[in-house]
Amino acid sequence: MESCFSEEQFREVCAELQQPALAGADWQLLVETSGVSIYRLLDQQSGLYEYKVFGILKDCSPALLADVYMDLDYRKQWDQYVKEIYEKECNGETVTYWEMKYPFPMSNRDYVYIRQRRDLNVEGRKIHVVLAQSISLPQFPEKSGVIRVNQYKQSLGIESDGKEGSKVFMYHFDNPGGQIPSWLINWATKVRSRGRRGGRVFKNVDLARRGCQAEETHCPRCNEALL
Repeated sequence: MESCFSEEQFREVCAELQQPALAGADWQLLVETSGVSIYRLLDQQSGLYEYKVFGILKDCSPALLADVYMDLDYRKQWDQYVKEIYEKECNGETVTYWEMKYPFPMSNRDYVYIRQRRDLNVEGRKIHVVLAQSISLPQFPEKSGVIRVNQYKQSLGIESDGKEGSKVFMYHFDNPGGQIPSWLINWATKVRSRGRRGGRVFKNVDLARRGCQAEETHCPRCNEALL
Protein backbone atom coordinates (compact mmCIF):
# COMPACT_ATOMS: atom_id res chain seq x y z
CA MET A 1 0.00 0.00 0.00
CA GLU A 2 1.46 3.38 -0.96
CA SER A 3 1.55 6.15 1.61
CA CYS A 4 -1.49 8.43 1.50
CA PHE A 5 0.60 11.49 2.30
CA SER A 6 3.25 13.38 0.39
CA GLU A 7 6.13 15.46 1.67
CA GLU A 8 4.35 18.51 0.31
CA GLN A 9 1.30 17.87 2.53
CA PHE A 10 3.47 17.89 5.65
CA ARG A 11 5.19 21.07 4.52
CA GLU A 12 1.84 22.76 3.84
CA VAL A 13 0.85 22.26 7.48
CA CYS A 14 4.13 23.83 8.61
CA ALA A 15 3.55 26.80 6.32
CA GLU A 16 0.00 27.29 7.55
CA LEU A 17 1.12 27.16 11.16
CA GLN A 18 3.36 30.12 10.44
CA GLN A 19 0.99 32.00 8.13
CA PRO A 20 -2.73 31.03 7.85
CA ALA A 21 -3.77 30.37 4.23
CA LEU A 22 -7.21 31.94 4.09
CA ALA A 23 -6.96 34.07 0.96
CA GLY A 24 -8.43 33.00 -2.37
CA ALA A 25 -11.38 31.15 -0.87
CA ASP A 26 -14.53 32.05 1.04
CA TRP A 27 -13.20 31.19 4.50
CA GLN A 28 -15.44 32.77 7.14
CA LEU A 29 -14.39 33.61 10.68
CA LEU A 30 -16.82 31.59 12.79
CA VAL A 31 -15.64 32.45 16.28
CA GLU A 32 -12.65 33.96 18.04
CA THR A 33 -12.31 33.32 21.76
CA SER A 34 -9.73 32.46 24.41
CA GLY A 35 -6.87 32.73 21.94
CA VAL A 36 -8.54 30.41 19.43
CA SER A 37 -9.82 31.41 15.97
CA ILE A 38 -12.06 29.08 13.94
CA TYR A 39 -12.72 29.53 10.23
CA ARG A 40 -15.07 27.56 8.00
CA LEU A 41 -15.48 26.99 4.27
CA LEU A 42 -18.55 25.45 2.64
CA ASP A 43 -17.87 22.20 0.77
CA GLN A 44 -20.22 22.48 -2.19
CA GLN A 45 -20.43 18.76 -2.85
CA SER A 46 -21.51 17.65 0.64
CA GLY A 47 -23.13 20.85 1.89
CA LEU A 48 -20.96 20.59 5.01
CA TYR A 49 -18.16 22.83 6.20
CA GLU A 50 -14.40 22.40 6.31
CA TYR A 51 -12.74 23.98 9.32
CA LYS A 52 -9.42 25.59 10.13
CA VAL A 53 -8.47 26.28 13.71
CA PHE A 54 -5.61 28.45 14.96
CA GLY A 55 -4.78 28.87 18.61
CA ILE A 56 -2.42 28.92 21.57
CA LEU A 57 -2.53 26.33 24.36
CA LYS A 58 -0.59 27.99 27.15
CA ASP A 59 -0.37 25.05 29.55
CA CYS A 60 1.02 22.17 27.44
CA SER A 61 4.39 21.69 25.75
CA PRO A 62 4.40 20.78 22.01
CA ALA A 63 6.14 17.40 22.39
CA LEU A 64 3.86 16.23 25.18
CA LEU A 65 0.74 17.45 23.37
CA ALA A 66 1.76 15.52 20.24
CA ASP A 67 2.59 12.38 22.26
CA VAL A 68 -0.73 12.39 24.09
CA TYR A 69 -2.63 13.09 20.86
CA MET A 70 -1.03 10.03 19.25
CA ASP A 71 -1.46 7.68 22.24
CA LEU A 72 -4.64 5.72 21.46
CA ASP A 73 -4.55 3.60 24.62
CA TYR A 74 -4.29 6.68 26.79
CA ARG A 75 -7.04 8.36 24.78
CA LYS A 76 -9.50 5.79 26.08
CA GLN A 77 -8.98 7.28 29.54
CA TRP A 78 -9.57 10.94 28.74
CA ASP A 79 -11.95 10.90 25.75
CA GLN A 80 -15.47 10.00 26.88
CA TYR A 81 -16.67 9.68 23.27
CA VAL A 82 -14.47 6.66 22.47
CA LYS A 83 -16.39 3.38 22.26
CA GLU A 84 -13.50 1.47 20.66
CA ILE A 85 -10.17 2.48 19.17
CA TYR A 86 -7.15 0.49 18.07
CA GLU A 87 -4.44 0.18 15.41
CA LYS A 88 -3.84 -2.71 13.02
CA GLU A 89 -1.12 -3.40 10.47
CA CYS A 90 -2.50 -3.75 6.93
CA ASN A 91 -0.31 -4.11 3.85
CA GLY A 92 2.61 -2.38 5.52
CA GLU A 93 0.59 0.55 6.88
CA THR A 94 -0.70 1.20 10.40
CA VAL A 95 -4.47 1.68 10.15
CA THR A 96 -6.63 3.10 12.94
CA TYR A 97 -10.17 1.96 13.73
CA TRP A 98 -12.25 4.31 15.88
CA GLU A 99 -15.88 3.97 16.96
CA MET A 100 -17.35 7.19 18.34
CA LYS A 101 -20.31 7.32 20.69
CA TYR A 102 -23.30 9.34 19.49
CA PRO A 103 -26.21 10.34 21.74
CA PHE A 104 -29.45 8.34 21.61
CA PRO A 105 -31.35 7.90 19.33
CA MET A 106 -28.56 8.40 16.76
CA SER A 107 -26.30 5.53 15.73
CA ASN A 108 -22.64 5.48 16.63
CA ARG A 109 -20.16 6.39 13.89
CA ASP A 110 -16.92 4.59 13.10
CA TYR A 111 -13.81 5.62 11.21
CA VAL A 112 -11.10 3.67 9.42
CA TYR A 113 -8.14 5.88 8.63
CA ILE A 114 -4.42 6.15 8.18
CA ARG A 115 -2.47 8.70 10.14
CA GLN A 116 1.18 9.64 10.15
CA ARG A 117 3.26 11.83 12.43
CA ARG A 118 6.47 13.57 11.50
CA ASP A 119 8.65 15.77 13.71
CA LEU A 120 10.21 18.31 11.36
CA ASN A 121 12.84 21.01 11.61
CA VAL A 122 11.85 23.96 9.45
CA GLU A 123 14.33 26.82 9.52
CA GLY A 124 15.11 26.13 13.17
CA ARG A 125 11.47 25.60 14.16
CA LYS A 126 10.63 22.17 15.57
CA ILE A 127 7.16 21.27 14.31
CA HIS A 128 5.10 18.16 15.06
CA VAL A 129 2.77 17.33 12.16
CA VAL A 130 0.03 14.69 12.16
CA LEU A 131 -1.97 13.87 9.00
CA ALA A 132 -5.03 11.62 8.95
CA GLN A 133 -7.35 10.48 6.14
CA SER A 134 -10.11 7.91 5.85
CA ILE A 135 -9.51 4.74 3.85
CA SER A 136 -11.60 1.75 2.79
CA LEU A 137 -10.17 -1.71 3.51
CA PRO A 138 -11.78 -5.18 3.50
CA GLN A 139 -10.06 -5.91 6.84
CA PHE A 140 -12.52 -3.49 8.45
CA PRO A 141 -16.05 -4.47 7.40
CA GLU A 142 -18.92 -2.23 8.44
CA LYS A 143 -20.78 -3.12 11.65
CA SER A 144 -24.53 -3.52 11.98
CA GLY A 145 -26.05 -0.51 13.72
CA VAL A 146 -22.91 1.64 13.26
CA ILE A 147 -22.58 4.17 10.43
CA ARG A 148 -19.21 4.24 8.67
CA VAL A 149 -17.73 7.71 8.08
CA ASN A 150 -16.12 7.49 4.65
CA GLN A 151 -15.15 11.15 4.33
CA TYR A 152 -12.70 12.17 7.02
CA LYS A 153 -9.57 14.29 6.81
CA GLN A 154 -7.54 16.03 9.48
CA SER A 155 -4.22 17.87 9.66
CA LEU A 156 -2.55 19.00 12.86
CA GLY A 157 0.55 21.14 13.35
CA ILE A 158 2.09 21.92 16.74
CA GLU A 159 5.10 24.05 17.67
CA SER A 160 6.28 26.08 20.65
CA ASP A 161 4.54 29.38 21.34
CA GLY A 162 7.92 30.77 22.39
CA LYS A 163 7.12 30.27 26.05
CA GLU A 164 5.89 27.12 27.82
CA GLY A 165 2.87 26.43 25.66
CA SER A 166 1.98 25.32 22.14
CA LYS A 167 0.94 27.08 18.97
CA VAL A 168 -1.54 24.88 17.12
CA PHE A 169 -3.11 24.66 13.65
CA MET A 170 -5.80 22.13 12.75
CA TYR A 171 -7.71 21.42 9.54
CA HIS A 172 -10.76 19.20 9.90
CA PHE A 173 -13.50 17.77 7.70
CA ASP A 174 -15.77 14.80 8.15
CA ASN A 175 -19.16 13.77 6.86
CA PRO A 176 -20.95 11.71 9.54
CA GLY A 177 -23.50 10.42 7.03
CA GLY A 178 -26.72 8.75 8.07
CA GLN A 179 -29.99 10.64 8.08
CA ILE A 180 -28.70 13.79 9.79
CA PRO A 181 -29.40 16.75 7.47
CA SER A 182 -26.29 18.76 6.57
CA TRP A 183 -27.93 21.97 7.79
CA LEU A 184 -28.43 20.42 11.25
CA ILE A 185 -24.82 19.22 11.44
CA ASN A 186 -23.56 22.66 10.45
CA TRP A 187 -25.89 24.41 12.87
CA ALA A 188 -24.88 22.17 15.80
CA THR A 189 -21.19 22.65 14.99
CA LYS A 190 -21.64 26.41 14.85
CA VAL A 191 -23.44 26.53 18.19
CA ARG A 192 -20.89 24.33 19.95
CA SER A 193 -17.97 26.19 18.37
CA ARG A 194 -18.91 29.21 20.46
CA GLY A 195 -18.17 27.32 23.64
CA ARG A 196 -14.94 27.02 25.56
CA ARG A 197 -11.78 26.58 23.43
CA GLY A 198 -13.80 26.45 20.25
CA GLY A 199 -16.05 23.50 21.06
CA ARG A 200 -16.41 20.46 18.82
CA VAL A 201 -14.08 21.57 16.04
CA PHE A 202 -11.21 22.03 18.49
CA LYS A 203 -12.29 19.05 20.60
CA ASN A 204 -9.50 16.65 19.73
CA VAL A 205 -6.69 19.06 20.53
CA ASP A 206 -8.41 20.45 23.60
CA LEU A 207 -9.03 16.94 24.90
CA ALA A 208 -5.40 16.13 24.25
CA ARG A 209 -4.47 19.24 26.20
CA ARG A 210 -6.50 17.98 29.15
CA GLY A 211 -4.80 14.63 28.73
CA CYS A 212 -1.48 16.48 29.00
CA GLN A 213 -2.58 18.08 32.25
CA ALA A 214 -3.62 14.71 33.66
CA GLU A 215 -0.38 13.15 32.48
CA GLU A 216 1.70 15.90 34.07
CA THR A 217 -0.24 15.61 37.33
CA HIS A 218 -0.19 11.84 37.70
CA CYS A 219 2.93 10.71 35.84
CA PRO A 220 6.31 11.55 37.46
CA ARG A 221 8.08 10.35 34.27
CA CYS A 222 6.37 13.04 32.24
CA ASN A 223 7.07 15.70 34.85
CA GLU A 224 10.76 14.80 34.64
CA ALA A 225 10.65 14.98 30.85
CA LEU A 226 9.37 18.54 31.03
CA LEU A 227 12.21 19.74 33.27
